[in-house]
Amino acid sequence: MDEMLTIEEIKSKYDSEWVLIGDLQTNEALEVQGGKVLYHSSDREEFDRKVLEFHPERFAVLYTGKIPEQMEFVL
Repeated sequence: MDEMLTIEEIKSKYDSEWVLIGDLQTNEALEVQGGKVLYHSSDREEFDRKVLEFHPERFAVLYTGKIPEQMEFVL
């Protein structure tokens, strides 16, 4: 998982998974355009546990599937 991927490639390769992205490539509005996949999982709880091991300095989290109606996000 050391290759740089675009957001479109990540969404295609890791469909319906939680993805931790490092070495971010962003545009002027700081929207993530791509990066290196550090970890991915379809299980959110496992993903959360594993993310704590990485401690990346600058990262993004992406869910590539349909967001369940009962799920809420806090930013």
